[in-house]
Order: sequence, then C-alpha cells, then structure tokens
Amino acid sequence: MFNTVRRSSLLLVLILFCAAASFAQQSPPPSTPPAASGNRNVTLDVVVTPKSGPPVSDLQQQDFTILDNKSPQTIASFHAVTGRDAPIEVVLVIDTVNTDYDRISYERIQIDKFLRAEAGRLAYPIAIAVVSDKDVQILGGSFSTDGNALATALDKDEIGLRTITRSTGYYGATERLQISLHALHQLVASEAARPKRKIMLWISPGWPLLSGPNTMLDSKEQQQIFADIVSFSNQLEQARVTLYSVNPLGTNESLIQESYYKDFLKGVSKPSQVLIGDLGLQVLAVQSGGLSLNLSNDIAGALTECLADSAPYYEISFVAPASAQPDEYHHLEIKIDKPELTARTRQGYYAHP
Repeated sequence: MFNTVRRSSLLLVLILFCAAASFAQQSPPPSTPPAASGNRNVTLDVVVTPKSGPPVSDLQQQDFTILDNKSPQTIASFHAVTGRDAPIEVVLVIDTVNTDYDRISYERIQIDKFLRAEAGRLAYPIAIAVVSDKDVQILGGSFSTDGNALATALDKDEIGLRTITRSTGYYGATERLQISLHALHQLVASEAARPKRKIMLWISPGWPLLSGPNTMLDSKEQQQIFADIVSFSNQLEQARVTLYSVNPLGTNESLIQESYYKDFLKGVSKPSQVLIGDLGLQVLAVQSGGLSLNLSNDIAGALTECLADSAPYYEISFVAPASAQPDEYHHLEIKIDKPELTARTRQGYYAHP
C-alpha cells in the first residue's frame, strides 16, 4: 500500500514539475517581478459590503486601516472607484476539463441568459475563454461590451467531449490538475500587461484537490509546490486579478465536497505546511479577494452577483515592510471604522528582502 501511495505521489509531483516547466516555456513572465520588499508598493482592490446588500461607495481614507501581519500600515494612496465607470475588464472562463459535458450544455444556456440581459448591454468589457484538455481559446479574440455578439459567438462554438473525465481516477485527476493550473497561469499571464483591474469568473466545480492521508509529499516535493503557490499569488497580485469561482453543479454538489476547500484557506508560510489543496480554484479565489459561489442552479444569477460584488471598490496602496527572507508570507486585513461593514481584498502576499 505504501509503495502504491508513493508512486501516486511521485507521479503527481512529476506532473507538477512538468506543468512548471511548461509555464516557463509557453507563457511570458509577469511584466514586473517582485521588487525589494522595503520599496515595494502593494496595491489592493478593496470591496466593502454590509451584512446584506451591494458594496458601499461613500467611505473615506480615514475609515480604513491596513494590517500587515497585524501591524498597522500607512496608506500611501487612496482612490474610490464607483459604478459602471470602474476600469474593470472581465474574463468569463468555461472549464470543460473539470465539468461533465451535459452540465456544459446547461452552462451555455445560463451564460447566454447572462450575456443577453439588459438587451445585451454589458456593464464591463467581457472576454470568454474556453479551457479544454487541448488548449485555451478566447472566443471572438477580444473583449466586448456587446453581450448579444458574445452570446452569438458562444452559440457557434463547438465544445467537444473531453478525453479526460472523472472516471479516469487518480491518474486522470492529476492530469486535470496540471491542465487546469496551466490554463490559469496562461490566462493570468496574458492579462498582466493590461493596466485595468481584472475580474475572472471561472465556471467550474474546481480541479482535484488531491489532499488527504493517502497523498504523501517529501521535502523536495513540498518545496516545488510551495514555489507554485508563491508564483500564483504573485501573478494574481501583479496582474490585479480578482478570481471568482462559480460551481455549475449547483444543488447536485455534495455538501462535503462544497465545503472541503475551506480547510486550505489559511495562507501557507513555509514548504512544510504545503498540501495540494492549497492550489485549489476556490482557495485561490477567496485568497484573491473574490468569492466561491456554490449550491445554486442559477448560474446566470451567480455571474450577475459576482459583477455586482466587484464595484464600487477602493484602490488603496501601502509600502510593504521589509522582509527577513525570500517568499516571506504576509497576512493582510482591512479594518473598517464602521462595525456594520466588512472589507474584502486579497488575503496576503509574499515579500522579498
């Protein structure tokens, strides 16, 4: 049994190593590498909401306190961004790798409904990306505010059957994980050069978390996966991507599976803490400042909810404190001087000396 587990673990890590090499060969690096921590300006896109209802837009700089590892930081810049004038672009991702074909058909109907709402006049420019086990395809090739045109392009696109399915077991799961992480890297890297804030709506039940007592990692494997965690965190931050996870399984998803990702939400500060689940879609979404929406069959409504959640927002920056070592994890909190409100932004970053 031990040898079987070790073989499975080694196969998984070999796949992750191949994915990392593929990232380096096929996708450009982020436009700006992490600067020295003491001189690094960290920009946060902060959404503030009441217990129920849309984000609020009437706050001032003095209402905010930034805590970096529980230490208050001086706000370097502050800008309130409101309404449909917000400089936001949206990437809507259809994940065909981790979603069954019949559910994809239902997704398409719901996405069509979302795009054609309000006579097809979209609040923000949207691009549709289709992730398959062959490639990542951008329908129409660019962003558009014409929902009717995007819906027509989606209707004409033929999304084929997958060659890798959930029935292929552990080995298929590791391959789906590799494809999914590569697609996320590819999409975020392609958006890094664009100056606007990006909202990425990933319609998927998520890729395999592959964590538990039967998945064993040695120190070298943990080091590599920790490097992947740091890389994704840096890329999402530098590209100003807020990730949202929308589960298309809706009420068909089990309650245990729906909540399992919450076990991995705490930021990882060192390789010995690493689990594969730390790279889960829902985990990355929440850590980026976005949401993970589950247990609803109304995909169109969930997409609308995500966009309604993205603005108004507050663009706030501070100078990161000096770090003692490379890839030092810093936990972030935003406190609001109004107890009825809650602020949400990315949950942490990795600093450098």
